[in-house]
Amino acid sequence: MRRKKKLLSSFIILMIVGIFYLFQNYPTSEISENINKRINEVPVTAEERLEVTFIDVGQADSILLENEGNYMLVDAGNNEDGPKLVNYFKNQNIHQFDYVIGTHPHEDHIGGLDNIIEDFDINTFYMPDVITTTKTFEDVLDALGEKNMTLSIPKTNATFKLGDATVKVLYVGTEDESDLNDTSIVLKVTYQNVSFLLTGDASTKVEEKLNPADLESTVLKVGHHGSSTATNEKFLNTVNPKYAIISVGENNQYEHPHTTVLNTLAAHNITTYRTDQDGTIKVITDGTNIEINTSKTDTNG
Repeated sequence: MRRKKKLLSSFIILMIVGIFYLFQNYPTSEISENINKRINEVPVTAEERLEVTFIDVGQADSILLENEGNYMLVDAGNNEDGPKLVNYFKNQNIHQFDYVIGTHPHEDHIGGLDNIIEDFDINTFYMPDVITTTKTFEDVLDALGEKNMTLSIPKTNATFKLGDATVKVLYVGTEDESDLNDTSIVLKVTYQNVSFLLTGDASTKVEEKLNPADLESTVLKVGHHGSSTATNEKFLNTVNPKYAIISVGENNQYEHPHTTVLNTLAAHNITTYRTDQDGTIKVITDGTNIEINTSKTDTNG
């Protein structure tokens, strides 16, 4: 009997030591991330909701926002993404956009905008006050001309409504910037107690110009596809997001997202989603709860 008790005691001690060793050697960022995903993602059943979809367009950006049947599109991927996005939106019975925004005139943000302009009714079209001589930019201007539409330049601190959501313009770059990325339009979208910070490709230089009082947000669209030129420690401390979204292409030549950014996000216990790993990421909120769905499907949808 004593021998059995000794064996049982030894087995229990070995189990305790094994569990302790496992937790000591398991990456804490992964533990916290998995816990956050289980705890914080609450199914949203309310009919009144804001849906923000970070569409998987590879090494590019395209974000669809919808509230109360009102739609806003922020960027439209590369040139080849245009027809795919048109199909994707039409399959969702979208016929009109209240707002379409090209954050800045790089191809991976405005490449598909000419197709969007041609195929949908658009109430307001925003881009920064920057002109480039690329064919992609000229295609956007030509598409606007064909529809007799004007390009509007939003003003910093201006606000407008998307249904019951409020959109505030935090920054609009000008042609004085030496880097086109820093001409990005930066937006904050607020729906009751939940907010989204959409930073385009803005670098730390722009992040430091933003009013800190405007920055705290529930969800951060990580700047410039996770490049080390943006999203530093100070900025993250101010934004203090629960979730981060990185729009990035699989095995891209720029090695985005950079390890420094991923490590900083992990150190802040921020649950992070990536389009290269998770596909299209849809964030749904009733203004309090958040539900996040991912799907590895093509934008042909």
